[in-house]
Amino acid sequence: MNNRKMPVWYMLKRFLPYFGKYKLTLFLDLLCASLTAVCEIVFPLIAREISNTAIYNPAALTVRTVIGIAVFYLVLRIIDTAANYYMANMGHVMGVKIETDMRRDLFSHLQKLSFSYYSNTKVGQIMGRITSDLFDITEFAHHGPEEMFIVGFKFIASFLILANINLPLTGIIFVLIPIMLVCSLSWRGKMRDAFKRQRHQIGELNAQVEDSLLGIRVVKSFANEEVEKSKFEEGNREFHRVKKLGYRYMAAFQSTTRFFDGLMYITAVAAGGIFIIYGKINAADLMAYLLYISTLLASIRVIVNFSEQFQRGMTGIERFLEIMDTEPDIVDREGAIDVGTLKGDIELRNISFRYDDGDEKVLENISLKVDAGKSIALVGPSGGGKTTLCNLIPRFYEVTDGEILIDGININNMTMHSLRNQIGVVMQDVYMFSGRVRDNIEYGRPGASLDEIKEAAQRAGAAEFIEKLPDGYDTYVGERGVKLSGGQKQRISIARVFLKNPPILILDEATSALDNESERIVQKSLDELAKGRTVFTIAHRLTTIKNADKILVLTENGIEENGTHSELIEKKGLYYHLYNI
Repeated sequence: MNNRKMPVWYMLKRFLPYFGKYKLTLFLDLLCASLTAVCEIVFPLIAREISNTAIYNPAALTVRTVIGIAVFYLVLRIIDTAANYYMANMGHVMGVKIETDMRRDLFSHLQKLSFSYYSNTKVGQIMGRITSDLFDITEFAHHGPEEMFIVGFKFIASFLILANINLPLTGIIFVLIPIMLVCSLSWRGKMRDAFKRQRHQIGELNAQVEDSLLGIRVVKSFANEEVEKSKFEEGNREFHRVKKLGYRYMAAFQSTTRFFDGLMYITAVAAGGIFIIYGKINAADLMAYLLYISTLLASIRVIVNFSEQFQRGMTGIERFLEIMDTEPDIVDREGAIDVGTLKGDIELRNISFRYDDGDEKVLENISLKVDAGKSIALVGPSGGGKTTLCNLIPRFYEVTDGEILIDGININNMTMHSLRNQIGVVMQDVYMFSGRVRDNIEYGRPGASLDEIKEAAQRAGAAEFIEKLPDGYDTYVGERGVKLSGGQKQRISIARVFLKNPPILILDEATSALDNESERIVQKSLDELAKGRTVFTIAHRLTTIKNADKILVLTENGIEENGTHSELIEKKGLYYHLYNI
């Protein structure tokens, strides 16, 4: 959790531009808010007028006068009802629109962030920020300007009217307000910290639930349901503790305000009574005064109730900005070019790489040249940097030293979109999106026709099993492709790359998780896919890369050996040892 506190003014400065598109809605909302405030302010004046007339000029108080006042106030209440309807309807709609815009910006920014961010951040935490946090911001976006405008209007109007009725009594009452606010708001910082910890903990809880449910097959296969329940219970208890602390601060905040609430009432009654005794105020004015005190205290209660919403809103905005202020590790350089279609000549010039949180280099001073259409296989013990090297080519990570060139162009001078469009990746752990079979293949080239999708499936050796599925290409694959076998998922992922048709191909242990029969079928599809492309293959099953144009044996010391399969066997070195194993 980020413990850096953002100033409220900074968060509001970043948040207020989201109102820009909805200025008219906001203006009308505040106009309606002012109308409702006027309606509330007018009633004590009416009561005062009737009371004073009844006491000092009873002959002027006729039935016609009373009915006229009643009709006038009824008209005001109709206006108030219409204004309140607009506020409750369009005000909330404005809040939802702002939430939608912020969610769009947040998701768009998440797409820009590099692999390293997702390596260090739990998906459950991100989900909390993109859902529940933004809902709190919606409520704040609607009620914030509205409530503050109404409260400000009532404060100023009440002060002017009360001062006009009796200035000394008004001075006594308004001296208490700053004291009350200082005492009450002293709890505000603690509330904000507590709400932020709540949000963090619910994110941790979401992450734990997601982890457990996605791994439910492993849980059940090891009969570890009780272990998962225990882990969940621990996180749930922590959430209970943090939330209880937040409510303790909120209760202290509200109780302090409630105390001053009563103090102001009794002060107004006591001081007003003394002023009546000495003839400084009459009974009708004191009644109107107490009604305005009631209005004033209602406004203060609005501030109290809104303070919780304010803190939740500020917490949501802060957590939103923490992601938005996270800069992607890898961005397009200024003047980066769209490279169009590449041939696939690849050169690595003295490249080195270390992770941001690591001291030792994973790769050091690696040089390699691969002509277009040739195949390179990377083998060696785990931890030697095979996958890391392949991840540097599409700029999933940035080289620490050296440079990588494709067709003589430094990949840092290409736009990432155009670079990655030239590279197809088939991984060991195939990810299937929830949806239909055809949707998962079409992911290789969005907008492709069904005929093109079927052709790609045919070339990937997937058409036969797809057509036997209950709904063929429209069959729902389940979350993460749970309804498909490993071999079927792998062939669909290969069909994706066929549809994409890139000149460069990276195969990251694409068959290592398959049984022998599935491996044979998938390997045939991969051989078909590799034709005419520059191919990097990472393999632990060395029988699958015997026909590679060049094999590199990569260890923590760098490239230990390189050559064709037969050349390396003749050397009887590390590759020979690995192959015999």
